[in-house]
Amino acid sequence: MSKVLILVTNHATLGTTDQANGTYTPELTHALHAFLEAGFHYDIASIKGGSAPLYGEDMDDEITRQILAMDGFQTRINNTIPAAQLEDQAYDAVFYPGGFGLLSDLAEHEGVARLTAKLYEAGAVVGSVCHGPAGLLPITLSDGTSILAGKTVTAFTREEEIDFGTRPHIPFLLEEALTRKAGAYHKVAPWTEHVITDGRLITGQNPSSAAAVGKAMVALLAN
Repeated sequence: MSKVLILVTNHATLGTTDQANGTYTPELTHALHAFLEAGFHYDIASIKGGSAPLYGEDMDDEITRQILAMDGFQTRINNTIPAAQLEDQAYDAVFYPGGFGLLSDLAEHEGVARLTAKLYEAGAVVGSVCHGPAGLLPITLSDGTSILAGKTVTAFTREEEIDFGTRPHIPFLLEEALTRKAGAYHKVAPWTEHVITDGRLITGQNPSSAAAVGKAMVALLAN
């Protein structure tokens, strides 16, 4: 049975503001729902371990309500595994849900990047959605190249940042950072579902793409 490592942020605010933030809950719950429907097992880890901040739990969303109430989920999100403890563990997939918090820690954390690189080079599928692809930025493979080199990816767009009003407060613009590192960055109209699969790397543009990223990861593992 496949096992997925979900990597979430410990950063609880929007950039350096005091606005509550973290992982955007529907991006985690909708992908997780796809994993669970496929019979996958999962662990949730973060850089520091312990309780991981979420926002958007109050969305009027049946899948999110189901996952938040599911037996064991609250225990896992409130007791995330420190990523450093997982260096000897095997996973079939790694998933980075989005949320602005990730821009302030996972986007530059070398330890987590090494963990994901090791799993990817062992054959794992790596998926991310919205701001989740920021977690791919520090990942360097054993040959010295970026995991993004030559890959076509997507993520939260400049236009979506402007619509959401967060651009003045975030550490960097993800679209620009990915354009500089990836083989190509592709986007569609704001807030439209959009998922790109390039080899074993899967990225989704925005919250509307979370379920589709989860399903694409399931399909790739099934093959």
